[in-house]
Amino acid sequence: MSVPPEIPDVPPQDPAEETPQDTQAVDVEDTEATETAEKPAEVEGPRRRARRERAERRAAQARAEAIEQARREAKRRLRTGSSEPAKGVPRGTVRGLKMALATFLALVVIIGLGLVLYFTPVMSVREIEVTGIAAVSRDEVLDVAKVQLGTPLLQVDTGGVAERVAAIRRVASARVQRQYPSALGISVVERVPVVFKDFPDGPHLFDKDGVDFATAPPPAMLPIFDVDNPGPTDPASRAALQVMTALAPEVAAQVSRVAAPSVASITLTLADGRVVIWGNTDRTTEKAQKLAALLTQPGHTYDVSSPDLPTVR
Repeated sequence: MSVPPEIPDVPPQDPAEETPQDTQAVDVEDTEATETAEKPAEVEGPRRRARRERAERRAAQARAEAIEQARREAKRRLRTGSSEPAKGVPRGTVRGLKMALATFLALVVIIGLGLVLYFTPVMSVREIEVTGIAAVSRDEVLDVAKVQLGTPLLQVDTGGVAERVAAIRRVASARVQRQYPSALGISVVERVPVVFKDFPDGPHLFDKDGVDFATAPPPAMLPIFDVDNPGPTDPASRAALQVMTALAPEVAAQVSRVAAPSVASITLTLADGRVVIWGNTDRTTEKAQKLAALLTQPGHTYDVSSPDLPTVR
């Protein structure tokens, strides 16, 4: 019968007596083991590697471009002597400057052209054209117009010329226009005689406004103006002429005398001796229409003073 070997008695060791080196070694080993256990192993596949490489290449290219831009900017600052980066001009500002410059140049051209045309004979009066004259002569118009040939068109006072021409006794109105490049047009409207009145110095012609515009023999069949004070400001004259201008042409051609001792007692005498009692100027147009119809009837006196009851005697 065998006897087991004796195990020597080892006194238990106090945990406090463990060396610091042993404790630290155990802690480090435990931490490494824990991290190894918690962090799974990463495996980089081909696709991930390709994406990573592309990102790296783009980053490298962007960095290279930034460096190159910084170099160019540094060179520019060295050339200009400025340490501040250049600031770009907004597009709106550039567009506004261009428009302002274009407008300025256009104004300069227009002003320059106007000065050339105003002070030089480039576009001067080489011809004066007068139209609308019959009783008035061309020489009379040119004498009062006082426009010298060779005068620059822009220096011609068209309003002043028109006023001088309209002052001619036989002229009712005048219009003056520049006809580029080298002509001046004067358009004249002459006064037309409607009635005449005998005076000691001869017969005077009156137009539709009562203006005494000529002393000359009257045209054939022109009516006699039988009023005391003929003129544009005389009420009786204006009333009688209003009746004459309201008549139909075929009726007005038959009138040999128009008498107006007052504005309320106008009478017409026809070339064949018939008499028209007109009265005042109320409802003149209606009276003229009734008279044209009445004259187709036989009679000597035609009374249209009351157009509602015209009579023939």
